[in-house]
Amino acid sequence: MQNDDLSHFLIYQVLGISNDEGLLIDEYQNKGRFLYKYAGSFLENATKLCFKYAFENSDSLKIPNTLGIHPRTFEIDCLCGLNAIEIKWKDATTGGDHIIKEHTRIQVIKNAGFIPIRIMFYYPNRQQAIKIQQALETLYLEIGGEYYCGDKAWRYVQSQTQIDLKSILDQIAMERQNG
Repeated sequence: MQNDDLSHFLIYQVLGISNDEGLLIDEYQNKGRFLYKYAGSFLENATKLCFKYAFENSDSLKIPNTLGIHPRTFEIDCLCGLNAIEIKWKDATTGGDHIIKEHTRIQVIKNAGFIPIRIMFYYPNRQQAIKIQQALETLYLEIGGEYYCGDKAWRYVQSQTQIDLKSILDQIAMERQNG
């Protein structure tokens, strides 16, 4: 970041942001993007490992989009028998296109003979994102799928895999905090 072009600081200055504060904003924004990406990947992969341990033949699977041309395929994060599990750590998407794509995705999964299941560990904070998640939950339930978020997501993983992932992560976090 030390070699970044800082010409955008002009706009920061117009908005009353000092150069020092601008540097901190850019630094933390980059850290935040990195953290969100890898925190999500970590939790999603840990969850897949729980299912893989409990269901040896579970795996990710791409299926063709039979209802449209974009995207060409949809990926099932974890297929356990007929259960097509979508794993999200936290989803704060606020776009209307997201609902349309998700509706198509779960319909394609249902038409392929699978049960669409969504687990999302952390519910979004923003009102618009919450409305999107409520709409997605309705879509899942209307199509005969399942939707678990928050504590219900953690309990679902434990009930299906017999692994208390939340307790494992709590223990690791406590060990890291206590050094």
